[in-house]
Amino acid sequence: MLFSELGLGPDVLRAIEDKGYTQPTPIQEQAIPCVLQGLDVLGCAQTGTGKTAGFTLPMISILASGRARARMPRSLILEPTRELAAQVAESFETYGKYNKLSMALLIGGENFSDQVKKLDRGVDVLIATPGRLIDLFERGNIMLNDIKIFVIDEADRMLDMGFIPDIERIVSKLPKTRQTLFFSATMPPEIRRLADAFLTQPKEVTVAPPASPAETVTQAMVLVNEMDKRKALRHLLNTEDVKNAFIFCNRKRDIAVLQKSLERHGFNVGALHGDMVQSKRTETLELFKKGDISLLVCSDVAARGIDVQGLSHVFNFDVPLSADDYVHRIGRTGRAGKQGRAFMLASPDDVKLVGAITRLIKREIPMIAVDGLETVEFGDEDAVRPRRGGRGGHSGRERSEQRGRGGRDERPAREERSDRPQREERAERPAREDRAERPQREERAERPQREDRPQRDDRPQREERQPRESLAAAEARRNNGDNRRDRDRNRSRRRDEDDDDGVIIGFGDHMPAFMLRSARPRVVTEVVENTADASTNTAIESSQED
Repeated sequence: MLFSELGLGPDVLRAIEDKGYTQPTPIQEQAIPCVLQGLDVLGCAQTGTGKTAGFTLPMISILASGRARARMPRSLILEPTRELAAQVAESFETYGKYNKLSMALLIGGENFSDQVKKLDRGVDVLIATPGRLIDLFERGNIMLNDIKIFVIDEADRMLDMGFIPDIERIVSKLPKTRQTLFFSATMPPEIRRLADAFLTQPKEVTVAPPASPAETVTQAMVLVNEMDKRKALRHLLNTEDVKNAFIFCNRKRDIAVLQKSLERHGFNVGALHGDMVQSKRTETLELFKKGDISLLVCSDVAARGIDVQGLSHVFNFDVPLSADDYVHRIGRTGRAGKQGRAFMLASPDDVKLVGAITRLIKREIPMIAVDGLETVEFGDEDAVRPRRGGRGGHSGRERSEQRGRGGRDERPAREERSDRPQREERAERPAREDRAERPQREERAERPQREDRPQRDDRPQREERQPRESLAAAEARRNNGDNRRDRDRNRSRRRDEDDDDGVIIGFGDHMPAFMLRSARPRVVTEVVENTADASTNTAIESSQED
């Protein structure tokens, strides 16, 4: 089947021809007609099979007619990472260059004012990460009640990154009558339940078993000790025909360590992880796509949807903690029908993680040996199980079994441990009574006794304490004091009463001047009823002052 048979618009077909594509991939062949019919689609396919074009091409054809209003986009695409959102935006620019559609990219790390200006002019396609979209919505810079097409890309990655509550909040703001599209490389049960809640009678499109790697990727595994991983990686980089490669680590701090190690050995290497500022992340990814950087040490932020043309190798320096992440990581190579190679460096303690991967992809990963490194084997799965509690790594159950077998009773008695050299040395030491007196003890003997030391005369002599009086004496003394105070108070009162110069209460013979002034009468004229004009009454009140 050709693209011209899918029902796409002429401008979209023209852009596809410019890219040199003539035949759609299986996911595109089944999904594009369903999207053009306005159906909800639940798409699940291997990574690198063209899922992005499976919804961008029909969306451009649908949105070709119509015009967006200010702050009211006509379609919304949610992406889990900034890099994937930028890549989808590039796809719209590539396939929609002959259509007059406006687009806005809302991701973190970019200027708010520039994004708000685009929204004010009106956009047909809005591509965003959940965090930045909610931020602009709460500021009142965007309204979601005119969304016609809603797309959730890499839905399983949304679940892993904890975006499901944000997605549920965003969906509650969308209109009920809309077209919803779900696309993912894996379909865990949680995503299945989420799709049942958001989609209405969806058309399920599955072109390959979920979580299965592409057949174009050759897989291999190197089993070495943990300390030999860097040497094994350098050996693979030197022996393999590596054009460019992703090197995945589980922890961000290991990315910087591995990058510096490879730089010291002369490799052209860069780093990419979520803690980097957006401008640096974009710059590093562009340099890698241009070929200025041949090796990119990265976290799982680059494991989903990043499309680099002609990526030859993928190296898993750490075994991924999730089996699904392994499928996404190696899916960066072997894309668009090209061949790719993926290597995984594992240690004996990674037996459980490797077992989960093999069960997911339903095949064994072939092992290869590295010259100059010791060949090791996987340990027992129970032996590398995470240990809990206890000193020495023993669990409570193991300790109880040891106690049941005898525990401390099986240890040799203290008197039977005569083979230790410390015991022999102690036996050779002389007895305490045979030891010579230490010089410190002689010095102590020569010191004068406490009673022979001269007394210091400058010390203040302590006053002798008076004997404590009895309660009865204290009470009698208190009563005598009260009687004495009463007598003194009465004597002073009689002396004040006999004194002629005492203070007189009141004005006495003195009269203030303001009380000697005569009061002036206040004349008040009452209301007089005018007999000449009975309809009016006049109240006159006057006061006269001299």
